[in-house]
Formats: sequence, structure tokens, C-alpha cells
Amino acid sequence: MGDAMMGDPKSVARTFSARQTMEGAGVRLHRAFGHSEIPLFDPFLMFDDFRGDDPADYLAGFPWHPHRGIETVTYMLEGRVEHVDSMGHAGDVPAGGVQWMTAGSGIIHQEMPKPVNGRMGGFQLWVNLPKSHKMMNPRYQEIAADEIPQVALPGGASVRVICGEVAGVSGPVRDLMADPEYLDVMLEPGSRFSHPVKDDHMAAAYVFGGAGRFHPDARDVYPNRTMILFGEGGSEISVQALDEGCRFLFFSGIPLGEPIAWGGPIVMNTQDEVRQALTEYRMGTFIRG
Repeated sequence: MGDAMMGDPKSVARTFSARQTMEGAGVRLHRAFGHSEIPLFDPFLMFDDFRGDDPADYLAGFPWHPHRGIETVTYMLEGRVEHVDSMGHAGDVPAGGVQWMTAGSGIIHQEMPKPVNGRMGGFQLWVNLPKSHKMMNPRYQEIAADEIPQVALPGGASVRVICGEVAGVSGPVRDLMADPEYLDVMLEPGSRFSHPVKDDHMAAAYVFGGAGRFHPDARDVYPNRTMILFGEGGSEISVQALDEGCRFLFFSGIPLGEPIAWGGPIVMNTQDEVRQALTEYRMGTFIRG
């Protein structure tokens, strides 16, 4: 909520530099965490940064592939992503917009990046579903840029509230299992931002512009493409921007504490469930209902 009163700031437990990797049909992107970091970010599974200046890095896109047991959250800064699935749903995620896709029991889809004026960029976050909801009916929450409220706070902070609440303003993405928050925070040079974190939530931040300090007593400065995992103690995050300002994504959620069996785009609780899903995909019986 950007509260001026100081609470108990969370410490930085770990940091990760996003590493370049190749996905889809040949998309160059930077992965801030993924399979090898499980379960540090529970309930979150993976975070990809696909900003790029060269359209050749991403035009091959992500052709038809299945998902089961997770949610994928696509947040665009520039350009757009065209989306179509095997159940007849189609649309695109425009600049400034978000698609929160709950794959649940199964979706087969493709995602094709489309640059605008030669520019393309955004992020995809994967959220695990609890065992009780892994086979829920698939659904989409698709939000245009002008439907995401932007809150200006005293002292030079501005926040786009995708999910959660800032200064009494709630984001448009709701009714999610992990009770997550997802914020796009922009800090003017030298400004500070604090935000409460619920007791049972894990919390992380990803810097994608400028640089900042992520604890009042910290000397460490974290620049572009740094993922910050906060420690378990404390009641809020506290961020100080440097001279060039700072822009970062903040997300939090309730850890599931459940077994994770990962089979590419399918994440279940056991390897048997993953094998069953892949068999159904090959047999043409993957989509339920």
C-alpha cells in the first residue's frame, strides 16, 4: 500500500540473474527461475523475461503445446501475443495487458509473439495449482491495459495493480487459488516504496528497469534482470530506487508445500500423473469436457 509508516522489512534471502535460454520453436528469452529452483518460489514455478530488440529472437513463437495442472500469466510491455487454443478460444494479449490462463485439466494452445513497430517484450509467470484444483475446468482472465488500475503514491511511486491491493485499490484479476499479488512498480529516482506481505505468503521481485536497494539497511544494488527472493521474516518489502529510478514486478502467494512432478508444460503431483497426461495427449483424449 506504499505506507509511509515503517513496518518490519523483509530481508533478501537469495538473488538470481536471469539466464538466457531457448524455448518454443526457437525463442530467445531470459529465465529468472525455473525447474532447478524448485521449490524456493512455491507456489510459483517459472518466470521468463522475453523482452528483445531483435524480432528474429522471438518470431518463431510457441507452436501448439499442452498445459495441465498450472496457470500461466502473460504480461506484455510492448508488442502483443496472439493466442489460440483447441477449444476455440482465441485472442491476443496487447501491450500493457495481461492474460491469466488457468490450464487446469488441460489446454492445448499456441502463443505467437507479434512485434509492434519492431518492438516486443513481456513476461510469463507460471503458478502451480494445488492438488485439489489441478483438474479444474480451464478458464481465462484477459485484461486490457486500460482495465489495470494505476495508483500514484506519495513520494514518487506508481503501481499498476494486476492482482492484489495497493492503497485500497484492487486489481482486476481475482478468485485465484494461491491468493497471489502481482504488481508492476515504477519508482522515480531516489523514491522509496513499501508494501505489506501477508504472513503466510512467499514474496519475490524482478527488476526490469533502473536499479534499487531492496532493504533499508542493504548496500547491495540490484539492476535489470535480477530476481529477488525475500526471506520468511518481516511484514513488508521496502525498496529504495537509485538515481535512474527503478521498475520491478512484485509477486507473492501462498506456498502449496505439495510434491511437484514436472513434465515440460505439464506439472502434477506424481510422475504417474505426468505420464498419464502425456499418454492422453498422444491418444487425443487430453481435453476434458
